[in-house]
Amino acid sequence: MDSADTGAHDEYTIGREITDVSAEVAAAGGPVVPTLTGRFRLRRVDPDGTDPAMLVSWFARPHLVQTWEQEWTEQRWRADAAHRLAGDYSVPFILSFDGVEVGYVELYRPARDEIARLYPADPHDMGFHIATADPALTGRGLISAWLAELAQAIFDADTRCRRIVLEPGASNAPIRRALTKHGFVDLGEFDVRPDRRIALHAMGREPGDLPVL
Repeated sequence: MDSADTGAHDEYTIGREITDVSAEVAAAGGPVVPTLTGRFRLRRVDPDGTDPAMLVSWFARPHLVQTWEQEWTEQRWRADAAHRLAGDYSVPFILSFDGVEVGYVELYRPARDEIARLYPADPHDMGFHIATADPALTGRGLISAWLAELAQAIFDADTRCRRIVLEPGASNAPIRRALTKHGFVDLGEFDVRPDRRIALHAMGREPGDLPVL
């Protein structure tokens, strides 16, 4: 999903991150981190612990190789997590279900992301990515229903956030159907890079909060 420079002598960067942002975007600060009280919980990735090794194992699984294409080394996962945790663009998390770690989640600010070039992004907009590591949880509707719960938890955590914007791959028909089923509006397909076509989906706090393209 991400294009990054990981040269040994260069500062780590994420290709999709916009670093030259307006004063309004900078003032909004980092992503909203909601409080979760149900069966799903989030904890921040620990780049200095065992999380990078776990992520290497997860993202080598066939279903994530196909959808994420992030078969990274421990070094790169460590650098990526440290970069995100040090800034205001994105925060990486480990997702657990009933106390068992089952996936990877990134909460991010769309106004600092390449998708801000596709719609009039507000500084307080929120987005997220999720990789379900446990195949037993896929195809059951459990994760997709939780995405709607996560969106509502974000709205509850920050009244300034008026919409959640997601951008799955355009060819990912199952997640697109799941998002529309759970309240996200399909805003169409866009080419964000020559090698990446996405489907923009959004959920407004109120119907009038959906972006006008």
